[in-house]
Amino acid sequence: QVQLVESGGGLVQPGESLRLSCAASGMIVSNNYMGWYRQAPGKQREWVGTISSDGLTTYATSVKGRFTISRDSVKNTVTLQMHSLKPEDTANYICCAYDYNFWGQGTQVTVSS
Repeated sequence: QVQLVESGGGLVQPGESLRLSCAASGMIVSNNYMGWYRQAPGKQREWVGTISSDGLTTYATSVKGRFTISRDSVKNTVTLQMHSLKPEDTANYICCAYDYNFWGQGTQVTVSS
């Protein structure tokens, strides 16, 4: 049974950094396409970025150059490193496993002064 558990969210000030983690069980992250999405209140879910089974990453224009996706094969986790955070980055950040069409519950990120 696949499970994805996100962690690392919190309240930060604009310009600060935050590191989110997605811990997977029941699957191997390095063998699958994994993605990060975010959803702000009252808005549609927005794609943030993807890491392929080959380790290639792609990002939404809004986060490119500020966010980095990586994975740890030993811990079986996918990480979203976020820098230079802006108030518009405030959202619930959700990890997904495309091949399983499975989504985590998300972790809340709030960027506010």
